[in-house]
Amino acid sequence: MPSYPAGRRHPSLEPIHPGAILREDVLPALGISVTAAAKALGISRQALHAVLAERASITPDMAVRIGKFCGDGPRIWLAMQQERDLWDAERRLAAVTKSIPTMRAA
Repeated sequence: MPSYPAGRRHPSLEPIHPGAILREDVLPALGISVTAAAKALGISRQALHAVLAERASITPDMAVRIGKFCGDGPRIWLAMQQERDLWDAERRLAAVTKSIPTMRAA
């Protein structure tokens, strides 16, 4: 079985949505409700719920808010979302990309 560098996952495994991290780890660890978290973030409860339910992506604005709230900065939250979005796009466009040639400079 091949090994992957620390912190890397198998490429066929779907990356976790950052909303799942918030829902399953962050909010329970803080002992805070969705309503209280939304208020602290300065967003509607519905907007936060959409992220937690994995129906909405983490935007740069949301990443700044969540990064400040969690104390770990926005980059980690955006990177998680970008990894998931790229994984999804690669699978969704697999048939299309098979017909695109790979060019190499001479």
